[in-house]
Amino acid sequence: MSQFEIVMPKLGESITEATITKWFKKENDQIEEDDVLLEIATDKVDSEIPSPVAGKLVKLLFKEGDIVPVGKVIAVISLDGEDESETPSSTETEKPVEQTSASEPKQPEKSEKATEPLKPTRFYSPLVKNIAKQENIPIEELEGLPGSGQNGRLRKEDVLNYLENKLKPEFQGEKPTMEGKKEPVAQPSSPAPEKAKVSVSVNAEDEIVEMDRMRRLIADHMVMSKQVAPHVTNFLEADVTNLVLWRNKVKDEFQVREKEKITFMPVFIEAAAKALKDFPQVNASVDGYKIILRKKINIGFAVALPTGNLIVPVIKNADHLNLLGLSKEMNRLAESARTNKLGPDDIQGGTFTISNFGTFKNDMGTPIINQPQVAILATGNIQKKPAVVETPTGDIIAIRHKMFLSLTYDHRVVDGALGGAFLRRLADYLENFDLNRSI
Repeated sequence: MSQFEIVMPKLGESITEATITKWFKKENDQIEEDDVLLEIATDKVDSEIPSPVAGKLVKLLFKEGDIVPVGKVIAVISLDGEDESETPSSTETEKPVEQTSASEPKQPEKSEKATEPLKPTRFYSPLVKNIAKQENIPIEELEGLPGSGQNGRLRKEDVLNYLENKLKPEFQGEKPTMEGKKEPVAQPSSPAPEKAKVSVSVNAEDEIVEMDRMRRLIADHMVMSKQVAPHVTNFLEADVTNLVLWRNKVKDEFQVREKEKITFMPVFIEAAAKALKDFPQVNASVDGYKIILRKKINIGFAVALPTGNLIVPVIKNADHLNLLGLSKEMNRLAESARTNKLGPDDIQGGTFTISNFGTFKNDMGTPIINQPQVAILATGNIQKKPAVVETPTGDIIAIRHKMFLSLTYDHRVVDGALGGAFLRRLADYLENFDLNRSI
């Protein structure tokens, strides 16, 4: 009897595991080719996984909520349409099938099996995983830690408190020197106070809403970014009258010809790409005390989802695209985001991000840096304002279209001079936009 093994797919270059969020089929179901089997989630994107073959689903090796490494067998399909009690014959996948299907744990036959990493039984945020990696805390140790979060979730404070208590006996009465030796230190008269926690009271008329998975990831990512990078923000008001007049001139023709709208965002992306080429230090990442200057200019833009969450699709090699290409790619990514059809590659590899506060008629904003990038641009609402305009015959007051631009940057590597020069150059590209430009 022939059978086919479904393995956890690799949804992106940096993805090593995924969470099974939902099974659409159950054991003994007959399935057709391309039927959706399950939904999986990574820290990047959620995806539905179809079946590549038709047959009978005879074995589910993991349940909803399980975190599964890439390449592990997660289900077995009988191509003959008959139930098969035996586990997969492949020696590479024998291990996960036995672990899931056996009613009692088996003793490892080889030393390699004994050292196989434990599969996590609960969700860990990227921040918690990063701390555990830096402090060499194995998954077995994490699994044994009590969590103070919702439903026993392990929070950053839990891990830090554990590390603090773990180190106390080892260094009681002494501390390491630069040479690795230990020297006596004064003992505190009382234990160090615990970190303050926010106490939230709940009234009878209040509604408690559990964060969905994406909102949890956003929350953890934002907190991590503020903890890692010292944020500084510069503001600048730009005169974008030429840009507004140009768009009003071409938008109707563009929509008839291309069957889609042209917004200001492709122009913002183009200007950002030019400024990043002029100031490559802003198109960078930080790794400890190393600065990584990115050769590719991949610009992400924030998209609000119908769920209220936010996602950042990325336009790859934005400096290689003209305005038409930028507009087409931006519209494709934005539509895919709103319909939950983004692929893993669509949201990876960004080197710079733009957040458009003007969409919501907001004048300005100070967004949080999208790690591991070092800067993020915010574009505000475009408004008509009276302004002093210099002419050959003297200064006049005229109605101009103006907007605020703000650049938030990582002050570890971007100083005020660099951040200010970059923002000024970007504004110059917008202010000097060619009114006669074709698209």
